[in-house]
Amino acid sequence: MKPGSINSDIVLNLDFAPLFLELAGVPAPAELQGRSFRPLLQGQTPSDWRQSMYYRYWMHKSHHNVYAHYGIRTKTHKLIYYYSDALGQMGAVDETYEPEWELFDLERDPCEMKNLAGDPQHAAVFGELKRELHRLQAEVGDQRYVKDVD
Repeated sequence: MKPGSINSDIVLNLDFAPLFLELAGVPAPAELQGRSFRPLLQGQTPSDWRQSMYYRYWMHKSHHNVYAHYGIRTKTHKLIYYYSDALGQMGAVDETYEPEWELFDLERDPCEMKNLAGDPQHAAVFGELKRELHRLQAEVGDQRYVKDVD
């Protein structure tokens, strides 16, 4: 890449090990979930590079009073499902609340101030992101919360 250039592709912390192994000339083990982002550093985005990322926060209310949730992030949107249940996780606060969805348009609302999850005008993008969320969740072997049904 040229000095001062910016890459907006989605890179995850699990991509660092494959990158370091590739730079060292060592093949990455098949069980690694990440992918080397060396091409991105060279200014080339592979056509099959990820367009979204999945994450999960397990420690229900134990740090910063954040409720247990999982979500998806794209370059333009964020969809979060607060399932709000400790699920027996050691160290989490054993309180359960009704689940809630949040949807944010990161281009129009970068500070995430307006939840669009219940807005009929955003139903199509909500559905698309929810399907992608569940696809990525299954890809990493994670399970949906029991109340997260279609």
